[in-house]
Amino acid sequence: MTTAGPETTQQGSLLLDDQLCFALYAASRAVTARYRPLLDELGLTYPQYLVMLVLWEQDAIPVRDLGIALQLESSTLSPLLKRLESNGLIRRERRLDDERSVAIHLTGSGAELRARAGTVPLAIGDAMGLTPEQHATARQLLRLLTANVSER
Repeated sequence: MTTAGPETTQQGSLLLDDQLCFALYAASRAVTARYRPLLDELGLTYPQYLVMLVLWEQDAIPVRDLGIALQLESSTLSPLLKRLESNGLIRRERRLDDERSVAIHLTGSGAELRARAGTVPLAIGDAMGLTPEQHATARQLLRLLTANVSER
């Protein structure tokens, strides 16, 4: 009969360095920290930047669809939108076809910010130091992981 050492159990290793969740956590923190000075120059936080990315892709999006795209609950999204609106980057409007629904629109300033933000993905890509193939593989694996974990 063999017994597991203090670092293992029948379920697997309990070593921190063996945990995929810790590798994801550390990578997320490192990448987000790398974004911070770039986004400070734009007057955005990282979550605000994500909102703006969606709006630069699709203006006049319902709040519900924005939350789905960003995988954020309304209680998390509302303060982000309020802050972006107070900074003059977006405006919220009741939809004419459904007064219960609010659509988010870019303001002129919000649209203009896109040009200044264009250097951000390049700088982050350089910092990551991945080949285009590695970048695509990492993105694909992370999307698969998200989908698999979300299904359960």
